[in-house]
Order: sequence, then C-alpha cells, then structure tokens
Amino acid sequence: MAETPDEGPDPDLQEILRRMLEQGGRPDAAELAKAMGLPGGAAGLEQLMGRLRDAVQNPDGTVDWSIATDQAVSAAGAGSTTPTDAQAAGVDRAFTVAGLWLDESSGFGALPDQPKALTRTQWIRATMPFWSQLAEPVATRIAESLTHVFTEQLPGEIAGAIPDAGRVLRSVCGTIFAAQLGAVVGGLASEVVSGGDVGIPLLPDGHAALLPQNVADFAAGLDIDEQEVTLYLAVRELAHARLFRQARWLRLNLTSAVGDFSKDLSIDVDQVQSFAADFDPTDTDRLREAFSNGELIPPKTEAQLAALGRLETVLALVEGWVDVVTAEATKRLPRADAVAETVRRRRATGGPGEQAFATLVGLELRPRRLREAAAMWRRITDAVGVEARDSLWSHPDLLPTAADIDDPDRIVARLTGGGEPPDDVDREIEDLLRGDDPPPPV
Repeated sequence: MAETPDEGPDPDLQEILRRMLEQGGRPDAAELAKAMGLPGGAAGLEQLMGRLRDAVQNPDGTVDWSIATDQAVSAAGAGSTTPTDAQAAGVDRAFTVAGLWLDESSGFGALPDQPKALTRTQWIRATMPFWSQLAEPVATRIAESLTHVFTEQLPGEIAGAIPDAGRVLRSVCGTIFAAQLGAVVGGLASEVVSGGDVGIPLLPDGHAALLPQNVADFAAGLDIDEQEVTLYLAVRELAHARLFRQARWLRLNLTSAVGDFSKDLSIDVDQVQSFAADFDPTDTDRLREAFSNGELIPPKTEAQLAALGRLETVLALVEGWVDVVTAEATKRLPRADAVAETVRRRRATGGPGEQAFATLVGLELRPRRLREAAAMWRRITDAVGVEARDSLWSHPDLLPTAADIDDPDRIVARLTGGGEPPDDVDREIEDLLRGDDPPPPV
C-alpha cells in the first residue's frame, strides 16, 4: 500500500520480513493473532509465537497440525462444560436403549467400545486427526504457491541473508493455515451433537459419542423433552457408527473420494500473485481474509466436480440409510418425526462452522440428495426387507448409484429378479461375491 502525506510511513517491508523469517525473530504478537482470527489472551498469543518460532526452525517445512488442536481447544475451551452426572447417566441410558432398538431395525451388530458422552474439547481432540487429513492437501498447495510467489518477490539482500527462505515461508504459511483450521474446528465444536453429526466418520472405528452440552442447546430450540431428543440422537449416532463398523470399506471409500477431490486441487496463481503484489503487511485483516474466505482456491475443475459428485452420492446414501433405520427404531418416540425433520434441515443447510470449513478447504460435506436417498432406502426396505437391504453395504460394487436414487424401481427390479439380464460386469461381481475363480482370458 502506498504511503500518503498525512499518514506515517508504513513499516519497512524488509524489516517486517526479517523479523518474521530470521531464526528467533519475534513478529508483533497482537497483529498476527488478529490476522488469524485467533482467540485473545496473553497465554494464547505466547503459545502462538512459540509455534511460529518452531515453524521457522522446522528442518523439512512440513505443517505441524498440533497447532490446529491447540487453537481449536483455545477457541472452544471457555464455552466447554463438563457433563453433569445426570447428563452422563442420561447419555448412557439413551445408548443402551438405542442399541436394543437398532437390533430390531437393522442387521448390524453392537460396537466393541461403549459409546460415551464427550465435552467439546474432547470432541476436538478425538476428531482433529480426520480434519487434518481433509485439510492437509489444501494447506500444502496454498503454502507452496504462496512461498513460490513471495520468494520471487523477496529483495535480494533478504533472500541471501536468510538461509532457505522458501522452506521458512512454507512452514510459516502452513502454520497459519493450521491455526485457521483450528479456529474453524473450534467453531464446529459448539454446533455438533454427536461424533457422526457431519456425515463422515470423524471418530475412530467402532466409537460413538454424544455431546450433552450441545444436545441440550439443540433441544432448547424444540418444544420436546430433552431426554426424548437425546434418545433420538443416540439412535442416529449409533446407527451411523454401526454402519461404518460393519462396512469396513466405507471409510476408505469416503477418504478416497476426498483424495480424488484434493489431488486435482490447484491454486489460482494469478490470484496469489495479485494478493502478494497488493498485500500491505500492516493490513492484518487482509491476511486473515486470504485464508478464511477461500479466495486463493480457484473454481472447481471438471475432475473435482466429478469427485465431489461421487462423495455427495455416498454421503447421501449413508445419511439416507441412517434416516430410514432411525425412523424405524424410534417409532416408539411420540415426537420422533419432529426431531427427524429438524435434523434433516440442519444437515441440508450446514451450520456456520461447517460452512467455514467448506470455504477454507473448498470441500463441502453436505448430502444434497438426502431426502431422495432416504426415499430410495424406504422403497428397498418395503420391497426386499431389512436383511437384503443391509446386504447392499457388504461390497462397494453392490451399493446403489446416483441413478438408483433417481429411479428406485431400477434397483428394486434388480434385487427382486425383475430387472435386465446381468451384463459382464454384473457377472464378475457375482462371481467375486461367491468366491468363484474368474474365467481364463480369451
């Protein structure tokens, strides 16, 4: 930004870069914290400065994702409360009843680990490995692109005075991005009611949990007894966890879809260059905006849109199945339909935290066709029953497709023997499931 006669001169760019990049340098803590949108407090600022100093000294330039956990906990910690004994006991009872009801409405067995009540900070620590996995490709590409542009623009005397300036900048950019992710996940921690609330398997395999504090907030907006809401959400969470436990391939399928989306991720180099050319180091809000509003991520490519379509289809199938199973399991609850509709609307729109994650990483996790997928699963259940319905999760090639969601009668005809004769691919799948050896090549 150019100087003006009635303003004092901007701090010298070379000196600011020297402070940030020289080993042991100490940039202004308040400015950087404000730039990243991080929670205040002297302790938090000092911790952040320590992390940035570590990034400067990082020998390989990799991102230290533990800062994301620290910042998320810092953001959510003040509002996080420990469940009371009554709340914890209520969650235990809800999961016990939920397990019995699910035994009747699906064929998937119990989890190996006892579901539990989590605080917001416990949820952050348990789920951050998965959030980091989703965000890492984006963080790496942005850091590399910014590093390339900024390194080219470094004055020669600074570039020569700072050994391996590119590595240092890459580490610092990655650290800033990780801090932004932490702020987003910290916001999500105040919204989610369970481990599977956003549709993807955030918790480790075989684990399920409710957040009593957030369940209470969720129930407060409904004219329904909190224990009834807790029981409904426990059934939904347990159904989600049991599905991923039974269909072991499903977790990998989702992460592969995310990987397909991320591998084609590119950074808008022109936008990065424009950002670098116009960036005023004293404009701290501008740095925060660059990471939080997604402006450095260009429009999605055709390959990314295709990968996103596959991901949305799988998420819709998961959520639709969970909806149908939960509806059957909770038919004893007087207000189950009202809770279900609130959950569906909430999943369809996403909360502020989920929207912030989509902007930061460029990846949306909302099942856009949830209602259509649920209608398909109901149609399948009515036609072939619970056991045959759930057997479709035994192999990825048996799972309904987007075309099946469009036309449920298509898959029902196939399952009931009224469809078209199987083609070569169908025969190979059937042989695989039976364990038959493939025919010799012609």
